[in-house]
Amino acid sequence: MAMMNTPEGTRDLLYGECQLYRTVRQELTAVFQRCGYSEIATPVVEYYNVFSKAGRSVPEEGTLKMIDRSGRILVLRPDCTLPIARVTATHLQHEPLPQRLYYDETIFRAATVNAGHMSEVDQCGVELIGADGTRADAEAVAVALEALQSCQLQNYRIELGHAAFFRALAGELGADEIQVEEIRALIEQKSFAALDDLLREQYSDKPSYQALCRLSRLFGGAEVLAEARSLTDNPAALQALDELSAIYDALCAAGWGAYVGFDLGLVHQLDYYTGMVFCGYVEGSGHVVVTGGRYDALMGKFGRSAPATGFAVDVAGVAGALPVQEVKTAHKLVHYEAGCLGAAMKLQCSAGAGEIELSCCENEEESRRLAHQKGIPTLVVLTASGVREESV
Repeated sequence: MAMMNTPEGTRDLLYGECQLYRTVRQELTAVFQRCGYSEIATPVVEYYNVFSKAGRSVPEEGTLKMIDRSGRILVLRPDCTLPIARVTATHLQHEPLPQRLYYDETIFRAATVNAGHMSEVDQCGVELIGADGTRADAEAVAVALEALQSCQLQNYRIELGHAAFFRALAGELGADEIQVEEIRALIEQKSFAALDDLLREQYSDKPSYQALCRLSRLFGGAEVLAEARSLTDNPAALQALDELSAIYDALCAAGWGAYVGFDLGLVHQLDYYTGMVFCGYVEGSGHVVVTGGRYDALMGKFGRSAPATGFAVDVAGVAGALPVQEVKTAHKLVHYEAGCLGAAMKLQCSAGAGEIELSCCENEEESRRLAHQKGIPTLVVLTASGVREESV
C-alpha cells in the first residue's frame, strides 16, 4: 500500500543512522563556527521567482511547487544559496561586507524516477559574500577540507576547476548557445568519443579545438595546469589557470596540498558559477559530497551586487562513508511504584544517555518479563521505601 511507503526520493532514518546524521551535522557546523561563520536560516517554502533567477541551475521541472491562497507559486526550497542571497540583499543590506554565513538546512527536489536521486537532501554549507579574489576562494576550499577532516573521513579529496576556462574556449568556436550547451554536457559526462566526434565534424578549424577535445581528460595533479596552458593562448583561459594556481599554492602552504587536485572538466551550472568551482569526494561514498564555487553574478539579481563564493556539503553523502554506530541496549530497567515517577526519572537522568530505561508496566513481574524480552540485564525496583536491583 502506498501509505506504507515513503514518496519517491525519500527514506526513513532509524536509531543509529539518526545519531550519525546528527553527529555529522554537529561536526560540520562546529567547524563553520570556529572559522568565523554565523548561522542563518531561511523558510522551507519560498516564492518560485526566488529560484527562477538562477536559470538552468534550478530547473523548473525539478522543483516541488504549490499555490498559495492568492494564486502565487510557491516552492519547497530547492537550493540554499539563492534564499541567502535574498536575505543578504534585504535584511543584511546595510551590514558591512564581507559577510560569512553558514546554514544547516534541507532542500527538496523532484526526484527522477528510478534514477537513485533523493528528493530530500540535508545540506550544511557556507557562503562568503562580499569577498573577491583567490584569497576568498582558497578560504572556502580550506573550510570545506577542514569540515571533511572533522568527520574522521578516510581518503577525501577536493578537485578544482574554473567556469571561465570553459567559457573562454567555447567563445572561440562561434557556436550558438544550444551547441555550447551540448558540448558542455558532453564534457561534464566525460563522453569522450561523442565529444571528439562533434568537435571534429564542426570545429576542427577553431583555435580552441584541441583544448576542448582534451578538456574532459584534464584531471589529476598540478601537472594538469601545465598541460592546459600548452593547449591555449586565450587570455581569459590563461587568467583562469592563473587563479587556480594561486588557490592551489595557498592551499599547499596551509598544508592541504595532498588533498587537492584538478578537474578542468568541471563545467556544471555555468549560468550559476562565474569563477573557481570545486567538488569533494570521499572514499566509501558513491556521490559527490561537496559542491561549491564562485558566483559573482548572483547577488546582483537580488538588487545588491557583490562577489561571493561558498559550498554545500551533502550530509547523507558524508554519513554514507561512515560506520553506523549500533544503538546500545539499556543496562537497567526501572520498575517504579505509583508516586515514584519523579524519583525514577531522577535516577534515569543521573546515568548516561540510554543507560536506564523506565518500565511502563503495572506490576513487577511484567517489568521482569519486559527486561528479559529486551535483553536488559538488570531490573531496578523503586519504591517509596527504597531501591533494590536484581539480575534478570
